[in-house]
Amino acid sequence: MLEMAYRLEDWDKMLNTAGILYSYAQCIYEERQYHKAKKLPVPILDTERPLVYYFGFSHLMRGIVCQRQGKYDEARDSIYRYAELGWMEDLGEEGEEIAEEFRYLARANLYIVEILSGRTELLEGYASFLQDNPEELLPGLGTILQAAVQYGLDVDDLLHTFAEQSAGFGDYEDAGNLSHYYSYCYHLALYHKQAGRIPEALDWAIQSLVLAHQSRHDGNFKRCLALFESLREGGTEEQDRRYHEVLTECLGQVVLELPELPHVGV
Repeated sequence: MLEMAYRLEDWDKMLNTAGILYSYAQCIYEERQYHKAKKLPVPILDTERPLVYYFGFSHLMRGIVCQRQGKYDEARDSIYRYAELGWMEDLGEEGEEIAEEFRYLARANLYIVEILSGRTELLEGYASFLQDNPEELLPGLGTILQAAVQYGLDVDDLLHTFAEQSAGFGDYEDAGNLSHYYSYCYHLALYHKQAGRIPEALDWAIQSLVLAHQSRHDGNFKRCLALFESLREGGTEEQDRRYHEVLTECLGQVVLELPELPHVGV
């Protein structure tokens, strides 16, 4: 439910569901601690993952919502909560590994929150982190571009540093990475627009439009349409042709998805 709400950007649903998940995990943990304190048999925990995972995941999802809403202080609070889950008793080997995974995610996400909140002096350190952790490169570059647009930064050198790796972003097919790739393309289009590089901005606006259509995200699709139209006068015939190809494909899909009308005889 949380992952679906994230894809739909239903932030209220995410916050509510994350709160429920945390409450359930807390209730189970307290019940187990009570039985241990009273020297009673501890109830068997029949879950797909160790309990620590649900604590961490609920805080992670809450932090993502707060970050996306620009509530950076609240996002930091959530990050600090899943950064250290070692307070839980009886983690076991698997639980320790999960807690370590959340520590890693906390480090990556704290960079994002700090940079988006205006601490742009951390960009150099974040770039080093991304070089050491290439699996974070796609969302990381999206964050750098978002900050560049928001604070009027020149990050051309950083983009050049990762040019070879970023060339392969279009090969991703899973929903999570496609969402990150859309954000990367959209903010790259905005970045080029801000720098006055209109042809480049239009190319990336078209790419983000294609991704928004593939994911069937109406909000993103409308944003891309507005961005393209704001740049359209500076485009080439080829860019205009590609733009109309996407719109024609969308129209064809809508026609195909219309329900067949029932035959009404006289």
